[in-house]
Amino acid sequence: MMLIMTTLFTLMFSITIILILMVNLISKKSFTDREKSSPFECGFEPKSLARLPFSIQFFLIAMIFLIFDVEIALILPMIIIMKNVNIMMFSFIFAFFMIILLVGLFHEWSQNVLNWMI
Repeated sequence: MMLIMTTLFTLMFSITIILILMVNLISKKSFTDREKSSPFECGFEPKSLARLPFSIQFFLIAMIFLIFDVEIALILPMIIIMKNVNIMMFSFIFAFFMIILLVGLFHEWSQNVLNWMI
């Protein structure tokens, strides 16, 4: 029974992939026109590049925000866990988690990631 199901799954998966690739090839509209691929279709050549340099400081702040956002999402369920576990165990886990957060923050601070250069 398991062999039949595995074979059927493999067959259906392969048919689905082949159909998706065929639809992609059939419905693909490709025009190799220079004007259509240019960023401006008004007839003027651009005076400068459309891509401006992006400061790495903004990227680092966004990464730090995402990391701390995920950490907050991990801290919130600890309120529910607190009702079910021993208070000493909860205190140890929460303190360990906060120490990891603070070590990461101090490391970022010591590497001058949080300082803006003007």
